[in-house]
Amino acid sequence: MKKFSTAIIAPIVLFAAVLMVSCTGRPGDDDKGAAATSLVEEVAKRGVLRVGMSTFVPWAMQDKQGKLIGFEIDVAARLAQDMGVTVEFIPTKWSGIIPALLTGKFDVIIGGMGIRPDRNLKVNFSIPYDYTGMSIVAHKKLAGGFAKIEDFNKEGVAIAARLGTTAAAAAKRFVPKAEVRLFDDESQAMQELLNGRVHAVVASAPLPAFQAIKYPDSLFLPISENFTREPIGFALRKGDVDTLNYFNNWITVVDSEGWLKERKHYWFGTRDWENRIQ
Repeated sequence: MKKFSTAIIAPIVLFAAVLMVSCTGRPGDDDKGAAATSLVEEVAKRGVLRVGMSTFVPWAMQDKQGKLIGFEIDVAARLAQDMGVTVEFIPTKWSGIIPALLTGKFDVIIGGMGIRPDRNLKVNFSIPYDYTGMSIVAHKKLAGGFAKIEDFNKEGVAIAARLGTTAAAAAKRFVPKAEVRLFDDESQAMQELLNGRVHAVVASAPLPAFQAIKYPDSLFLPISENFTREPIGFALRKGDVDTLNYFNNWITVVDSEGWLKERKHYWFGTRDWENRIQ
């Protein structure tokens, strides 16, 4: 049997030790990671799930008594209920909602947020719990005869949309030749349309259809179908695998129950809730 000298063995032992440290990290690293508290645990201890959202019919809106109602409100309330905590809604301007999440103003965004790669660079998204699409409502006098999205893509046409939304991105993408005017909320954009200062408003369905029904003498739907389709997810801060896993599984469960479909039909497929806000 061949024998090795200590001069040869020592470097081998040293190399093996360095390799183990480089693979496993510094002593205590694993313990430190295991001790980190997830958002799910923090919420359970706090007893409150803080939800960032922004008003947008029929996703989230105020009823006659000032109480928040809507599809997103139902989703967030059910999530909190299943977590065994109460829910606190924190209304936030859409243009600043991701920075507010990152600074810890609330725990999660449940507000009809489209899953987009640029947003995903800043936050993590759950699996989709809903799908929406962009639609367009137009002014009968200014856009008379317009029957397709291409009709709006020309100079001299003005389109309104909400600042920081996928509607604004869709308007710039599909009608790049038109002037796109951005507003903090849809009510401002719609008022601009009703006043005849823009040709149309681009927004997530079903808001354009609701507005065309509400103001039949002034507005119409030039396109009957949505011209985009986008997934909607919860947004949360990066680095929390446990919470992301919980949200994904929760969405899977309530979707398989048919609960999401039932709530979506109530808020988007009927007008049974309309008397609650008028």
